[in-house]
Amino acid sequence: MRVAHVITGLELGGAEMMLCKLLATLDRTAFEPLVVSLVAPGPMGARIAALGIRVETLQMRRGLPSPGGLLRLVRLLRGFRPDLIQTWMYHADLLGALVRPLIGRGPCRPSLVWNIRQSDLDPRQSRRATRLVARFNGLLSHLAPERIICCSQRAREVHRALGYREASLIVIPNGFDLERFRPDPAARTGLRSDLGIPAAAPFLGLVARLDPQKDVPTFLRTAALVRSARPECRFLLCGQGMDEGNQALGAWIAAAGLGGAISLLGPRSDTPRVFAALDLLVSSSAYGEGFPNVLGEAMACGVPCAVTDVGDSRLIVGDTGASVVPRDPAALAGAILRLLDEGPQSLVRRGAAARARIAADYALASIAARYADLYQSLRRGTD
Repeated sequence: MRVAHVITGLELGGAEMMLCKLLATLDRTAFEPLVVSLVAPGPMGARIAALGIRVETLQMRRGLPSPGGLLRLVRLLRGFRPDLIQTWMYHADLLGALVRPLIGRGPCRPSLVWNIRQSDLDPRQSRRATRLVARFNGLLSHLAPERIICCSQRAREVHRALGYREASLIVIPNGFDLERFRPDPAARTGLRSDLGIPAAAPFLGLVARLDPQKDVPTFLRTAALVRSARPECRFLLCGQGMDEGNQALGAWIAAAGLGGAISLLGPRSDTPRVFAALDLLVSSSAYGEGFPNVLGEAMACGVPCAVTDVGDSRLIVGDTGASVVPRDPAALAGAILRLLDEGPQSLVRRGAAARARIAADYALASIAARYADLYQSLRRGTD
């Protein structure tokens, strides 16, 4: 079965990561893939190509789709002759709907599956072009895709309210590799030693790119409140933009009084080692999350999480951690301090329960099997 994956871009976002994991897991003899990026591919394009998968780009500019890009996509898909087109994110969803009638008709027409990754279209936070495409897709959803995959329950609810065809909306969450992401005592000891973190010091971290959605200022204000009550605590920021060279970030850290108490790692390829070093992962996101990959990865490593109730974060964490309203440092700090006050052994037990929760509900093999079942049922005409 030939499956063409059309995605808006191939940077280091959650949709791109899930696509890469899915491609690495699905049986290549059953599902022959092609990946098409609307814009020039970023780092995830190289990772996918390293799997031996063909990656093409339409070289479009960000914003509304261009006629030239549409024509290039038609040519690529006609040459590939897909049985199914899987699109990822709003702009790719739109292009998939526009080009499918030009690819084949009748029994030669490929199935179309959209993939929605966002749970918030607040005009204060999202781009106008994105909102326009998302709302137009709501109209198209009654005509074009056979199924619309949402990565979270919250995303499904939001898009149903926007007028998307309810019968087409299904939820397939992100999946996680429990072999790659697992508890690792040696990594915990090693990274703490590298960073000069005392063995007994509570170590809390935010792993994310520096982006308004992740609300790093709230994390820093939260950390300052936690440290005022527990001066032995240490903190970590890891991700794109989270490095010593970022002067604006340095000014925020100084203003929060956290100089000397926080490690800035920048982007890392060894995130399982980073998670293993932590006692608690913090997610301070303010809006827009669907299913944050970082929560599943940390929980699979046996690390409990304190999160803001954005997207499906509260649902993912369940009773293994804590959830509070977004943009409230005092509430987040209070939740963290309550978890720390339970003691180190309680955090270990919560971490074990968190890993068990990921294994039960979000194991990558199970999630990939749900994609495979959907693709095969659409090809058979039984879904």
